[in-house]
Amino acid sequence: MLKGIHPLLGPDLLHAIRTMGHGDDIVIADANFPAGFLGPKVIRADGVDAVAMTEAVLAHMPLDTFVPQAAWRMEVVGDPAAVPEICATFQDVVHRLAGDFTVHAVERFAFYEMARKAACIVATTEFRLYGNIILKKGVVHPHEVYRV
Repeated sequence: MLKGIHPLLGPDLLHAIRTMGHGDDIVIADANFPAGFLGPKVIRADGVDAVAMTEAVLAHMPLDTFVPQAAWRMEVVGDPAAVPEICATFQDVVHRLAGDFTVHAVERFAFYEMARKAACIVATTEFRLYGNIILKKGVVHPHEVYRV
């Protein structure tokens, strides 16, 4: 354990978000997501749901303010206007922890293509359908860095 570090961030995930740079993406994926076959490093988060993991990551990682979009969710197949409850919850978490960002819906296969380019995929055991989110890392400003 470390002080001030969210307890859901294990050593592999902490290393991953620490080494990500401005503009890199992280995928937080549900239990049905094809995490192991898309290409990026997969970090297992068994026993953790996607919302809790999103909260843990956003407790330490800012979103990118230099691009028009910095957060995405998977669109519901056959009903692109639908917003599953978990996706509404993702939006609430993003607003609360990252600021005035919209979580944009992306068609399923386009979402997979975005995930292929991510720095890593966090494979949770989220069982709610469409419990997937991609977050683009922003800049950590000098005043946000710990100083002794």
